[in-house]
This record gives sequence, structure tokens and C-alpha cells, in this order.
Amino acid sequence: MYVAMNRFRVNEGFEDGFEAIWRQRDRYLEDVAGFRGFRLLRGETSEGLTAFISHSTWDSKDAFVAWTQSEAFRKAHSDARSPKGTLAGHPEFSGYEVVLDEAPTT
Repeated sequence: MYVAMNRFRVNEGFEDGFEAIWRQRDRYLEDVAGFRGFRLLRGETSEGLTAFISHSTWDSKDAFVAWTQSEAFRKAHSDARSPKGTLAGHPEFSGYEVVLDEAPTT
């Protein structure tokens, strides 16, 4: 499994609008081979910035890379612009191979 994350630094006061963009936009992920799930995480606000992380899980790094090179990716990101003043810089990408994955037993 592979986890892909982008860290966004959102200027304080722009959080609701940033979240609304993510809630309303089409991500085109449902039918992408190897896609497992997506989450948008909101962190604490510190020094006028609120941390957000987009977190997606994939069957493999290859599945994620294929997504980034697809027409679905281009469509999903064509309307992903935040209003001026929302972001404090470009998002920072991190990718991880999962080496341990535990879930509670029922």
C-alpha cells in the first residue's frame, strides 16, 4: 500500500473556504485503478496558519503515479485553484510505502 499526502498551509480566516473547495470539487477518484481512499485532514492553527493535509491511499506507488499521469488527474486539478490569499506557499508532497498496517479486530 502507498500513502500520498500534500501539506497545505492555509492563512487563518480562509479555512472554511478552503474546506468548501475540497467538498465541492470533483476528484474523479472513484473509478481509478488502485485507489483505496481519500481524507482531508485539518490540523491546529499556529502563528496565523492552519495545516491541512490531503491524504490518499493506493494499492501501490505505481497506481498513484499512474493516477498523476491520467486524464482524470488533469480534470480533478483543473478547477483546484484557491482564492488569492488562501495559501501561504505551494503544497508540500510526501509519499510513503506502508510497512505496517494494523486495524482493530472485531
